[in-house]
Amino acid sequence: MVRLPAFGALIGAGVVTLASCGLADVSMSAVTHRTPTSTATVSITPTVDDTEVLPGSPVKVEAQQGRLTSVKVVSADGTPLRGTLSSDSRSWVSVDQPLGYGAKYFVEATAMDREGLTTSKREQFSTIVPDRMAAVESLDPVAGSTFGVGIPLTLTFNRAIDRKAEVEKHLVVITPTSIEGAWRWLSDDTVQYRPTTYWPGNIDIKVQANLLGVQVGPDVWGEKNASYVFHTSDSIVGRVDMDKHTLTVRRNGKVIRTIPITTGKPGFESRSGVKVVLTKERTRLMDAASGGTDPTSPEYYRLTVEYAMRLTWSGEFLHAAPWSEGSQGYDNVSHGCTGMSTSNAEWLYGISSLGDVYEYVGNDRQMGTGDNGITVWNVTWDEWLADSRAKAVMTTEASQT
Repeated sequence: MVRLPAFGALIGAGVVTLASCGLADVSMSAVTHRTPTSTATVSITPTVDDTEVLPGSPVKVEAQQGRLTSVKVVSADGTPLRGTLSSDSRSWVSVDQPLGYGAKYFVEATAMDREGLTTSKREQFSTIVPDRMAAVESLDPVAGSTFGVGIPLTLTFNRAIDRKAEVEKHLVVITPTSIEGAWRWLSDDTVQYRPTTYWPGNIDIKVQANLLGVQVGPDVWGEKNASYVFHTSDSIVGRVDMDKHTLTVRRNGKVIRTIPITTGKPGFESRSGVKVVLTKERTRLMDAASGGTDPTSPEYYRLTVEYAMRLTWSGEFLHAAPWSEGSQGYDNVSHGCTGMSTSNAEWLYGISSLGDVYEYVGNDRQMGTGDNGITVWNVTWDEWLADSRAKAVMTTEASQT
């Protein structure tokens, strides 16, 4: 413990003795001069006696029967801690600067009473040192990336999270205008966020993981605060009608092209439901053996296609299929992919981003909600909220941060 010097000054009384050569001597009594004492007092929290100070704890200084004239809070290395003074100068509180773990801080404050007399106080305290800490280990998509309006945000932690509701409350999503969304736990260490409907196009999305000082489990604390920024591209949403053999493409809500297509033939039907672009490849070698087709089967194929965009991990793509142009717009003849002319495929590839959305309708073979791609939009909102602890919340508007 660092010993701090006492404030104030000690004024002592002098005693003077005068002596003569004769029998008589004269003694002068001591005269004491008392310094006026300020009626103001200062209180500081936390104090040296507080043993469980969290990094998220605010430092507070208050003046009683007076006003604060100075407040100084510094860490052991001299770094100052910012704060705000109330309009009446009677209180000060630290802001926007969390304390560290295992850190020592020193506080010095002075207050003045109505008579102009001042009093000062010093305090020191230390924050806890946790045994275990949790932090965001990975993000999907990668921070700073740009993606289509169908991508959910996925955060994976370095350990299992017990207090999931507490963590959700400290994961703040910020958008230009407020929209409704919710976090959903995929496992004990992975949480995913989506809005009720697709993201708006061409916006910045910021996620703040304000976990420093948050207890996320028994003897487990959030390691730090972190923020991540993402961007959405144009809103590209395609609607595939497998009965009408058409793909209608909307950009930012407006139809910009309707494309004749062919989808999966009987026995190889393309799935109904919402699919999201997973990969883009200028050319791709497609081998039916990868899906389990015997090379001796009449359904076997091996060919290179252009402008391929993957929609499912099981092998559904959008791609150029010049060999089936005679059927495009009229019949479904593929092995599950969505084929179109090379010129249409090139155009679609050029305006597309990972995360673009394609809504398939027209048969009873469902996409489902498993791991065959990004399937979050096939989960109803009520089903999504069932795996959320904090439930639906509105995002914070960027103008409010």
